[in-house]
Amino acid sequence: MSDNQNLLAEQRRALILDEVRRRGGVRVNELTRRLNVSDMTVRRDLDALARQGVVEKVHGGAVPVAPASSHEPGFEAKAGLEPGAKEAIARAAARLVTPGSAIALTGGTTTYALAHHLLDVPDLTVVTNSVRVADVFHSAARGAAAGREGAATVVLTGGVRTPSDSLVGPVADRAIGSLHFDLLFLGVHGISVEAGLSTPNLAEAETNRRFVRSARRVVVIADHTKWGTVGLSSFATLEDVDTLVTDAGIPEVLRAEIAEHLSDLVVAGEPGDYEPGTAAAGEGPADN
Repeated sequence: MSDNQNLLAEQRRALILDEVRRRGGVRVNELTRRLNVSDMTVRRDLDALARQGVVEKVHGGAVPVAPASSHEPGFEAKAGLEPGAKEAIARAAARLVTPGSAIALTGGTTTYALAHHLLDVPDLTVVTNSVRVADVFHSAARGAAAGREGAATVVLTGGVRTPSDSLVGPVADRAIGSLHFDLLFLGVHGISVEAGLSTPNLAEAETNRRFVRSARRVVVIADHTKWGTVGLSSFATLEDVDTLVTDAGIPEVLRAEIAEHLSDLVVAGEPGDYEPGTAAAGEGPADN
């Protein structure tokens, strides 16, 4: 990491967080040497990561925080994690959408990033249980000329609001269960071979199950830090997923493990945004 002295704080903190998670802990003096920055800069970065709740400061360094399976961070807290990876994933995922599709976006900061990249895709019908995602489209409509041709039709489900600004519960479940989507973009709290897709919120798990049942094609959009995380309630298996869009931070060993369960892996930021050897290699946007 000797060339990292000019990294932005956001990039530097992402590197520190990866190091903490990979090694199970780091010392300040190690980070100063690896990042070629001052002791004070490293301590400020650790303070920022501790405020986000992703590391715990200890004497001389930091260790990762292992959240309880029922802990659900708020939207703002999650928005500060892996922003570069989420943006890259959003760009790659947007290329899977064709004009005129009926798509669904669940709640989450990665689906929120994706929504911004879908504003120029014409004639979409967007169903979402995310207040934040709906606001992206509504704000764009307010800022554009009235009745802009090709603007998305947005359906926001009702329901009870979660800490991550998703609407869940019986009202949302009934609305989603009566609809059918060409493509579902699913944000997740955690993903693993054993537990599949999981969330810390029981009501959200049921709402996500309804989304999966109503979709012709299921696309999970999740950065590499979600792999191995297990929430309180599982709502789908890996076999229920058609495509996983993740970032280049995912290790090779995990790519091989994912390939055993999924035929379509999109790695954002790599040539063509497709992992060579998968069903996605050489293909264009999804056939919706």
